[in-house]
Amino acid sequence: MGANNEHVAPSIDSATTNTAPSDNSTPAMSEQVNDDLEKGIRTADPVETEKHVVNGEPLSENSEGVTPAPAGPPGPGPPPDGGAEAWMSVLGAFCGLFVSFGWINCIGVFQTYYESHQLSDMSTSTVTWITSLETFVMFFAGPVFGTLFDNYGPRYILLGGTFLHVFGLMMASLSTEYYQFILAQGICSPLGASAVFNASVNSVSTWFAKRRAFALGVTASGSSLGGVIFPIMVSNLIPKVGFPWAMRICAFLILAMLGVSNVTLKSRLKHTKKPFDIMNFVRPLKDVKFVVTVAACFCFFWGMFLPFTFVITQAQRYGMSEHLSQYLIPILNAASIFGRTLPGYMADRVGRYNVMIFFSYLSGILVLALWLPSRSNAPAIVFSAMYGFGSGAFVSLAPALIAQISDLREVGVRNGTCFSIISFAALTGTPIGGALVPDVLTGSYTSLQIFCGVVMLAGATLFVVARIVVGGVKLGKV
Repeated sequence: MGANNEHVAPSIDSATTNTAPSDNSTPAMSEQVNDDLEKGIRTADPVETEKHVVNGEPLSENSEGVTPAPAGPPGPGPPPDGGAEAWMSVLGAFCGLFVSFGWINCIGVFQTYYESHQLSDMSTSTVTWITSLETFVMFFAGPVFGTLFDNYGPRYILLGGTFLHVFGLMMASLSTEYYQFILAQGICSPLGASAVFNASVNSVSTWFAKRRAFALGVTASGSSLGGVIFPIMVSNLIPKVGFPWAMRICAFLILAMLGVSNVTLKSRLKHTKKPFDIMNFVRPLKDVKFVVTVAACFCFFWGMFLPFTFVITQAQRYGMSEHLSQYLIPILNAASIFGRTLPGYMADRVGRYNVMIFFSYLSGILVLALWLPSRSNAPAIVFSAMYGFGSGAFVSLAPALIAQISDLREVGVRNGTCFSIISFAALTGTPIGGALVPDVLTGSYTSLQIFCGVVMLAGATLFVVARIVVGGVKLGKV
């Protein structure tokens, strides 16, 4: 989207159907309509005005081809970009991501623990299916919860997600067999986390437009803080109270945080039940901007979680003590707090695609230039901190990119479609990485690290392509 997207247009309540711009629209016409909108003047033809408005924001002349929203009730007007209700929703979403994505961010701790305890007789690639399935289920269920959000809002999704997430972890605390971990920690718990994650991200998107990337960055920083606290809790509680009670204590903390989310999180939209149509999830794939953006997210996500999963065992392979290595994930996630807020703040000012491109390339380069040659403690620690900052931008900016190229009334479905597609990257990425390491404590990590860096750089390059499709080749804010 061009710079004009930052001017929030007044609500056009009289229009009930979005219509894509006609082929004979001219830049002069677009500029005139945008001038009228900025002055608060309704044009004589509301349908013609709607051709140039998405999410209550005027489109730039290079925004042709935006997928029209399905016919429905009039839009609620432009988001307020602030206010008590908006920021309370951010607080609730912060807590939601703390316990959902924040829990997923500590998968490296469980990978290491299961390999040396309950599942020590199984191969690395087999054990990684637990953690990769955890990430996959959380994102693959996105279309379901996106549809439920668009129809009913966040309330019932949050309640159901709270039960499933807590119940799954309680059952994991009783697990001893591989299939039990798969069912409890690989399916039930992440299904609840998915409900919480989607309700949180989609709700915040309804309150913000010009400051959306920053608001989502603050929201996403909750997952980083969770990724700091949960690994330290698990690592220190297991020796003191045992694995079962360590999991239960984490589950009680999650229950308390979700209590805050259930009280504070709400959507600005008036949600109305619509007939289920599978084509709602397929229709966005006709939008070139959406397809290229999702392809970029897929490639980047394919490699993104490999350092989260293997940075501990890789450091131990080259001499780091077990005690010190347990703090690599918290260090990574602590740096990610800044990586998920500062890029969002920058993105609202210099362009969301521009900032995503920069941090995607930075993350891929860090893997190949710093993690690949790492053979001692210092490079492993520095890499964890820098990678956490660089990769953190993806979590906050990906939903902002989807919202930028979508109608606000279908942002739940579009985010769900995006996350369900990239969930296959999460499902296959970690097992591929595990298969590339013959033995986590004695083998070489070179193949894994090369795979990780290359697919992330491929994703960064596709973000460049997406930026050109959305905003053209001209330099500027996109």
